[in-house]
Amino acid sequence: MLKAVPRLTRVPHVGSRMSKTCNLVALAKFHRASGAACQKAAHKSHDLPPMPPCDFKPLKHQGMSKQRMMEIRKLNCHPMTMKVTSYKSPVFIHQGHMQWLWDTDGKRYLDFFAGVATVSVGHCHPKVTAVAVAQMKRLWHTTCIYVTPPLQEYCEKLASLLPDPLKVVYLTNSGSEANDLAMLMARLHTGNHDIITLRGSYHGGSPQTMALTSNSAYKYPVANGGCTTTMCPDVFRGPWGGSHCRDSPVQTIRTCDCPQGQCMANDKYIGQLDETFATSLPSRVAAFFAEPIQGVGGAVQYPKDYLKQAYQRVRERGGVCIADEVQTGFGRTGSHFWGFQGHEVMPDIVTMAKGIAGGFPMGALVTTPEIAAAFSKGAHFNTYGGNPMACSIASSVLDVMKEDGTQQNSLVVGTYLLTELAKLRDKHEIIGDVRGKGLQIGVEMVEDKVSRTPLPPAAMNDIFEETKDMGVLIGKGGVYGQAESGQTPPLRPRRKARLKEHLARQSLETRVKNISEPLQQLSQLGPLLSRNRRLLQGDRACSSRRHSWMIVDDTRRH
Repeated sequence: MLKAVPRLTRVPHVGSRMSKTCNLVALAKFHRASGAACQKAAHKSHDLPPMPPCDFKPLKHQGMSKQRMMEIRKLNCHPMTMKVTSYKSPVFIHQGHMQWLWDTDGKRYLDFFAGVATVSVGHCHPKVTAVAVAQMKRLWHTTCIYVTPPLQEYCEKLASLLPDPLKVVYLTNSGSEANDLAMLMARLHTGNHDIITLRGSYHGGSPQTMALTSNSAYKYPVANGGCTTTMCPDVFRGPWGGSHCRDSPVQTIRTCDCPQGQCMANDKYIGQLDETFATSLPSRVAAFFAEPIQGVGGAVQYPKDYLKQAYQRVRERGGVCIADEVQTGFGRTGSHFWGFQGHEVMPDIVTMAKGIAGGFPMGALVTTPEIAAAFSKGAHFNTYGGNPMACSIASSVLDVMKEDGTQQNSLVVGTYLLTELAKLRDKHEIIGDVRGKGLQIGVEMVEDKVSRTPLPPAAMNDIFEETKDMGVLIGKGGVYGQAESGQTPPLRPRRKARLKEHLARQSLETRVKNISEPLQQLSQLGPLLSRNRRLLQGDRACSSRRHSWMIVDDTRRH
């Protein structure tokens, strides 16, 4: 899948005047030297409009050289740091402002990834930065064994955004930690041990949450039992799906004969859950974990009533229901502030992180007084959880979200992007699915729509690299690495009309025009992504917030 980003730099149009040698007819040819040469030649074209202007002037980088940084990164940083470094030619980020990032050479990028869906109101938002500086001058750190105003103020503000009885807040440093605690609280409260999660899910990388995560790339051969997976109700890639399963402006290209108000695909996936209960679990369970829309798994959406029926079955077996809102929370889906609200369900525990503090390390768990009481049987202490800096910044982020209307921006911009991307899907064989809600969007890349075979990793990497070279930073995801994702911050342009002007200036289709073959279309996805991001912005105060193309955009502010 592809993860998208906000605006682009000047991006050359690929393919409109390519020589016949560039008209590749096989994936293998795409990776030959001739194919690379064709791509480079295409980049010299200037058919695409320049990146929108930005008045912000970044500081000139005067620090360590890129060569020295890489020497230290390889010598002194853990090998995993190099393993997860994006791009064959890494991006050396120096400064950020709203939806923009600058590298050490001064090149500007549209950040359509938002620090992995984390920079929820833009890089270094002036209001949030001012609050952070003021708090730093007043008090950096003390623990929750003392009573500090920021902690109480933030907990009250956060609790007011959740429905009753979800009113008890516990602050952590990350989403993995919040999910780890949710597992513990569920087991303590119910007296049961087994937890159910969906295949393809990602709930963290700690030793405990690794058991929840259902993606082999994030697993190690260590003991961490007690979790059972059930089939993910993916109506595009799964065995069942139809033409009106999802709560999204865009449905799959699959057809069905379901009567109005019924979904046979949902019934089949619920049947799989029933089978899991009957064969793999004891009669009583502790919890059911689910993201309202799978994030790392590829922006996968479930049939509309799936979570309702799943929650009912879990509760009948003594379990609690946990909504992982690490990616979908804080208005990203547009229609609601929390993703679970779009499913018309009421979880017993909600976990959150990433966009909660706009990039400052923080996570949270919100639950009911009854479940919270079970956790009080022992003692638990968190040195940094709820520290004054984190609470002040997170409180400011909530204020900015309200003032800038980021949730509404997610709805407006996300709906536009979804409908425009769906037009591209309908024209091009390589785009298998477009899905999502608000600015949590996935575009799944396939070899062809009939087989739905995921696009090979090498081809996905080419899109990833080329998009970066054109000035747009996106992410990748999906169980099979078939998704590119974008999670720009939902920033607000000067006015809605301005945003629409950018969106309409050149349709997304121009980025793939004159391309007759899927592999050639591949090379267009870079510009396509970039185009999307720039459209999402609108003004310098704009900022943005799986193998599928996941536009988990943070361009929520219109």
